[in-house]
Amino acid sequence: MTERFRQIVLLTAALVIGGIAVFVVANWEPNRSVEELAVRWAKPPSLFIEVGDLLVHVRDEGPRDDQMPLVLLHGTGSSLHTWDGLADLLKNDRRVIRFDLPGFGLTGPDPANDYALETYVQFVVDALDTLDVDRCILAGNSLGGYIAWATAVLNPARVEKLVLIDASGYNFESQSVPIGFRLARMPLIKNIVQDVLPRSVVESSVNNVYGDPSRVTPELVDRYFELATREGNRNALMERMRQLQPGTLAERITDITQPTLILWGKKDRLIPLRYGEQFQKDIAQSKLVIWEELGHVPHEEDPALAAKAILDFLGAP
Repeated sequence: MTERFRQIVLLTAALVIGGIAVFVVANWEPNRSVEELAVRWAKPPSLFIEVGDLLVHVRDEGPRDDQMPLVLLHGTGSSLHTWDGLADLLKNDRRVIRFDLPGFGLTGPDPANDYALETYVQFVVDALDTLDVDRCILAGNSLGGYIAWATAVLNPARVEKLVLIDASGYNFESQSVPIGFRLARMPLIKNIVQDVLPRSVVESSVNNVYGDPSRVTPELVDRYFELATREGNRNALMERMRQLQPGTLAERITDITQPTLILWGKKDRLIPLRYGEQFQKDIAQSKLVIWEELGHVPHEEDPALAAKAILDFLGAP
């Protein structure tokens, strides 16, 4: 190695290291406590219940005499707040229950660091037991949809009907993956992302799952950004990505006997429409509703459309 070449290598390395240091300092975002985040994100009617070793963030609204509650499960990187608009439209007619899944929102990471599909299913069953719900209508988006149909397969007596909203489950191929998800799948940067979170990455990721990114507001980005900083959530996201892969239990989808409503945004680039069509093919008693202009989280993007479809499907309480 010539002296000139050695100097170039050292200068390049110094520039790279310096650039990384500047990036880390500029985007340093340490963990926040549940108590700090709860001031904004756990206002009434939020409550916390003990489910096993977890203190779970829950909202339970609507008529208490509704014998068949609607239970809503959010997707990866999200929280029970994704259902705010939908719950507001449904709670006058139905009892609506939603909670932050382990690893997300204010519930935070699983103490055993276990994010297997069967573990999530057991969590849902345990949460229903804690809330004294014997049987419910189970709805879920993305990961939540995966957990919902898996619960119907493994515990059919607990599920009356299913609502799958851009649900995961098949070994799918994405057209576009949010940058936040791509980073979470890179174990080599694990120690960096523990305390670094550029707001621009969160905003880009939310834009990616909306059919119309103009609907993404600063307040919406705030929610995703701040709840991602809940202590333990960033590591939990990486573990969830590592432990739970699409395709687990997919051969059992044809076992589903519950009446099922499948809702899909045609502009979903994370889990494209063909997988919604596959759910309709594989589930005997199913109906598929497609929205041309919506993306991966249609219930959040246009809650009124989702509420009407769900109420039509459920009928009178």
